[in-house]
Amino acid sequence: MNGFSFRRALAVLVKEFIQLKRDTVTLRMIIMVPVVELLLFGYALNTDPKHLPTAVLSQDNSAIARAFVAGLKNTEYFSIEYDVRSDKQGHELLKRGEVLFVVTIPADFERDLVRGEKPEIMIEADASDPVATSGALAAATGMLNRVLKQELKGPLAVLINDPPPISLQIHRLYNPEGFTHYNIVPGLIAVILTMTGIMMTALSMTRERERGTMENLLAMPVSPLEVMAGKITPYVMIGFFQSAIIVVAAKTLFAIPIIGSLGLFAVATFIFITCNMAIGFTLSAAAQNQTQALQLSFMVMLPSILLSGFLFPFLGMPEWAQVIGYVIPATHFINISRGILLKGSTFMEIWPHLWPLLVFMVAITAIAMKRYRRTLD
Repeated sequence: MNGFSFRRALAVLVKEFIQLKRDTVTLRMIIMVPVVELLLFGYALNTDPKHLPTAVLSQDNSAIARAFVAGLKNTEYFSIEYDVRSDKQGHELLKRGEVLFVVTIPADFERDLVRGEKPEIMIEADASDPVATSGALAAATGMLNRVLKQELKGPLAVLINDPPPISLQIHRLYNPEGFTHYNIVPGLIAVILTMTGIMMTALSMTRERERGTMENLLAMPVSPLEVMAGKITPYVMIGFFQSAIIVVAAKTLFAIPIIGSLGLFAVATFIFITCNMAIGFTLSAAAQNQTQALQLSFMVMLPSILLSGFLFPFLGMPEWAQVIGYVIPATHFINISRGILLKGSTFMEIWPHLWPLLVFMVAITAIAMKRYRRTLD
């Protein structure tokens, strides 16, 4: 045994390759992780989103007003999807997150412009995600000057001066100062609950197998649903404790305004935590040990962080990535948490994101029960 033997090292090397070949979960991770990251960072993620949903309240049908709206479209930042008839309708769309901008053109806009009365065009932006809106607002400011040069010709050319004859008023709603932590901290609740919830539950079941206590669990007169309820309840309580810490820190350390109902937020949090626990329970049925459970958990958490709108604007992703994102529970909970905490959203306003969580919770629980029965036979 003295000295280094290449023959013995080669034997160990061959043994490791044989073990690796048998560990199909690890092999899939080796291939899938770089592929998934390459696709997500290369194609799905975009810090300068275009074609953002916009509502227009135009009370003037003049040529210049139409040219301004056309100019917004030409910037490629704005996608005019709604023609609203009142401020209230526009604000409701903003609050529900269906649009990111509401553009208001006042009545008698062209008449006031010709008279030199400097009419105002107002753009109200959902600034709860300042990264998503900053590029579009900058483009709108530059576009206005180009529209004026094209439309104010002949006798109207004298109106082009400094300052410009039109005042562009930009109102950043829900986050007037444009603080990024207003956007990050509410979303961080979803990320932390996803990471801890899935991993802790997945490890809980695989730990039973590795310690040899699964037989005792099977011998108990309990149904799979009862096992799942008993397993996840402690982690649901832990999840609520983590959420409470973040909410308190958001208020005390970052001065984030908490406008909505904390009771409604607690209900949504419970549903989201249950979704994550059910995912972890399902992954544990597919894993043979704790290492595999961690690997599978990572594969679920990666898209939950990158495709949910937590770090990168959700509407800036291509449509195929948004479709995947809509299936991820974290996407809906991030919208719920930002809506309740920053916008004061009510039950009906978060319902479009709450019902997918309920459907996901029921579906993944049913899958977990089926996997539990099948793998423990």
